[in-house]
Amino acid sequence: MNILDLDHSLTAQAPIAQLLDSGRAKRLDLLDLGPKLRLWSSERTWRRFTERLQQRPRHTGPQPEIFFVGSGDYHHLTPAFLADLPEPTSLIHFDNHPDWVRFAPRRHCGSWVNQALKLPNIRRIVTLGPCSDDLQNPQFKGGNLRALKRGVLEMYPWERPPSKIWGMIGDGAGHRQQENLLHWRNLSGLDWTQFLRQLVASLPTEAVWITIDKDVLASEDAATNWDQGGMRLSHLLQAIRVLAAGKRVLGIDICGEYARPAFSNAFKRWEARSDQPPAERWSEADLLRNATTNQALIELFEELFP
Repeated sequence: MNILDLDHSLTAQAPIAQLLDSGRAKRLDLLDLGPKLRLWSSERTWRRFTERLQQRPRHTGPQPEIFFVGSGDYHHLTPAFLADLPEPTSLIHFDNHPDWVRFAPRRHCGSWVNQALKLPNIRRIVTLGPCSDDLQNPQFKGGNLRALKRGVLEMYPWERPPSKIWGMIGDGAGHRQQENLLHWRNLSGLDWTQFLRQLVASLPTEAVWITIDKDVLASEDAATNWDQGGMRLSHLLQAIRVLAAGKRVLGIDICGEYARPAFSNAFKRWEARSDQPPAERWSEADLLRNATTNQALIELFEELFP
């Protein structure tokens, strides 16, 4: 496992510290780049990050490469992990936000899905769990509905009312259009086990990559820099099990820790204050949920991928 130390959020957690102390994980020191990468990145900083990423101990063997990344403000780093996939792959994306905005900077935590869709070996992205208001009037907010229309992106909110749109998007696996509304196939109302089996059977590739932003989880299971979704940890763990049983998992990356704001410029500070809930909502006891959830994930990974 790889611990990308960008913001101090991971190394202070006991499960992560134990991984590092035992040699079961390696730490990549990126603290100098953290504020410049956070929320969004210039192309220059992106290149510096990818160069440093290549310096990590190289992964060998059939088991997936696993990255713990830190705050969800770094979810736009995921395309770097996907850049040299060896075969056609489906990306399974757990998140409280669709991260599909077309009007944001190219390397932005709210727009990275569009970059991933351009990668040669990504055949489909399936986003599971969003509850956020990004799905309210998504076209006004820059949502990439064209990807839904083409079928290269599927979206299954955890719980969202219909989204108002204009134009013809058509029906998809996770939605159906009635006049100017997209009605979502909300996961909270489905048989979770049956849905997961159907999802695995529908994927166009034998290989998958799993990317997790822990803000997909309810606040009982995580405390993040963003608003929380409604999925429970038990649902997430079961999904990973079913995906690993039915497909070849090439890799997993996990973000969504809580990290104190530390940004490289005033515009990022303004954006964070505008988009993110106040940090004061979390107590020290709340933040312990992240370590508990990471412990459960680590134990599952070590069981499935010994």
